[in-house]
Amino acid sequence: TVTWRLLKWCGKFLKKLFKKLNSCGEELRENLNLYWKWLGGYATISALELILCLGNYDFELTIFVWCFEKVVFAAILVIAIINMNKLKKGGEIIASGRTDYEIETENMLCEFKKHGENLNQIKDGIQLAVEERMKSEKMKTELITNVSHDIKTPLTSIINYVDLLSKEDLENEKAVEYLEVLERQSGKLKKLIQDLIDASKTSTGNMPVNLDKMDIRVLLEQIIGEATEKLEAKGMKTIINYHTEMTEVLADGKHLWRVFDNLVNNILKYGQDNTRVYVDVESTDSAVQENQSIVVTPMVKVSIKNISKEELNITGEELMERFVRGDSSRNTEGSGLGLSIARSLMEIQNGKLEIIVDGDLFKVVLLLTRA
Repeated sequence: TVTWRLLKWCGKFLKKLFKKLNSCGEELRENLNLYWKWLGGYATISALELILCLGNYDFELTIFVWCFEKVVFAAILVIAIINMNKLKKGGEIIASGRTDYEIETENMLCEFKKHGENLNQIKDGIQLAVEERMKSEKMKTELITNVSHDIKTPLTSIINYVDLLSKEDLENEKAVEYLEVLERQSGKLKKLIQDLIDASKTSTGNMPVNLDKMDIRVLLEQIIGEATEKLEAKGMKTIINYHTEMTEVLADGKHLWRVFDNLVNNILKYGQDNTRVYVDVESTDSAVQENQSIVVTPMVKVSIKNISKEELNITGEELMERFVRGDSSRNTEGSGLGLSIARSLMEIQNGKLEIIVDGDLFKVVLLLTRA
């Protein structure tokens, strides 16, 4: 039994050994073009050393030539190591996002020089793609802004004339009905245009920000208080849980109000009737690596959870894209810009907005810097 187990173990060991050797052999064959020059040069030098040692009886000359060859070989090895370090450093810098960095390849050895030039070409391709993307985004933003402003002027006139007509004594009931439709639709169009302008401003960084110390508890109670009547009309009950006493944050009150207002409107439009809306406030920390050190920032985390009316076959990240709505049939009111604007407003306040979709559960997580 012992002999059988020993032979069985030896068989497994030899099988693994041959498998490793076969794998190494295949790798050597695949990468032959990478090292044949170096191995050929090394073999030539070794052969010359052997010939010199066998055919030369001058011991001092042999030692001198051997030492000279080792010094030259060591110099080449040092240059190769320096070149490898340059390529490694350059690759790390380019990978970190610095597409303007150029790897110096002028004094590199042939193979290292070729690799460095390839990295520079990749860097140039990435930089070109980034520039094209930025140019496209800029053109799209300018188009949205300009068209929105051009539409806003005649729309204002339409709204003013609708208002004037509503003050007139109209006897025709159909005319009154048409006027109500005009007033409702022009109001929706006005809000859409304002959303487009706000989305353009936040994405380009043209939205002014005034960070100040404020209490998130007070803001939440005001927002929920104003929306209570609308929420109760849909049978929704709001439950707020405070898991921390430290609720003061650094934020722009106007922008933060707009964020919560967009989220509440989103719940009213797409939330399931006769359900509960949970709001949880707690303290947390955000760890960010800067210059090989980890910087920890105390944050306040606000989580808002509710049940979606429609089935959500979409990720949270996709929901925050512009013009994307949870209602794929687009039967409800809305432009699909609310969550995108809310995320941009959070980012310009040094905060973060994240959406988590789990089945029909819709969860929004806000992170704000604690004051």
